[in-house]
Amino acid sequence: MTAQIIDGNAVARQLRAEVAQRTAALKARGVTPGLAVILVGEDPASQVYVGKKVQACREAGLHSVLEKYDASLSEAALLARVQALNADPAIHGILVQLPLPRHIDAQKVIEAIAPEKDVDGFHVASAGALMTGTPGFWSCTPYGCIKLLESTGIDLRGKHAVVIGRSNNVGKPMALMLLQKNATVTICHSATQNLKAHTLQADVVVAAVGRRNTLTADMVKPGAVVIDVGMNRNEQGKLCGDVDFAGVKEVAGWITPVPGGVGPMTVTMLLVNTLESAERAAAA
Repeated sequence: MTAQIIDGNAVARQLRAEVAQRTAALKARGVTPGLAVILVGEDPASQVYVGKKVQACREAGLHSVLEKYDASLSEAALLARVQALNADPAIHGILVQLPLPRHIDAQKVIEAIAPEKDVDGFHVASAGALMTGTPGFWSCTPYGCIKLLESTGIDLRGKHAVVIGRSNNVGKPMALMLLQKNATVTICHSATQNLKAHTLQADVVVAAVGRRNTLTADMVKPGAVVIDVGMNRNEQGKLCGDVDFAGVKEVAGWITPVPGGVGPMTVTMLLVNTLESAERAAAA
């Protein structure tokens, strides 16, 4: 048995086409969805990420603003800029690229973003909305994972899902989103004893720990759906995930590749969230 590949690029293209259509309809009513991205410092990876986000916005017809600042920018100055963007009616989403320089409290900056413009889904209000099942913005990476799971056509109701990882950005929100889809969820982490015993029971496994070969073929139930959130490098410097792809794809029913799986979905869901923010503002 060889797993069917969940093509993140294809799912992302479809969703971005839908975003472009909805954006065009909104613009016809005089509202252009706007995203402001703030980059502090010269982190090479961050520069690549923000570039992709701005480009994706433009391709979908959204208005995007990229603000770059030196690493010496003070925390007070950054907070003041966030407050100014909160008050700007042309901006519907605010994203402060992480990591920030050490002298800036990242959580304080995230909490300064107005919850209705928190399109990254990192604000405590967004986390609370997810916890209680009320309207808010879902964190982009786990939200993208949900869309990939939906693309398989598998009904998650009653399925046993195991999430490996408990980060605030992926693991915890992923578990809550799966609960909202009526899955039975187990969260595993670095202190979990006998991880294999848990994953062998899973209909769905989401690996999100940032460590190569966390999930191997002997740990997967035949036919299970495997979502690989990991972004690592092997000895040859080649991009790989948390899952032993070559081995697991011979056991699983569905699997995401790295690259080309979860990665394209993160930016896509940022566009979706920004558009939804603009639609809510237009309806207010």
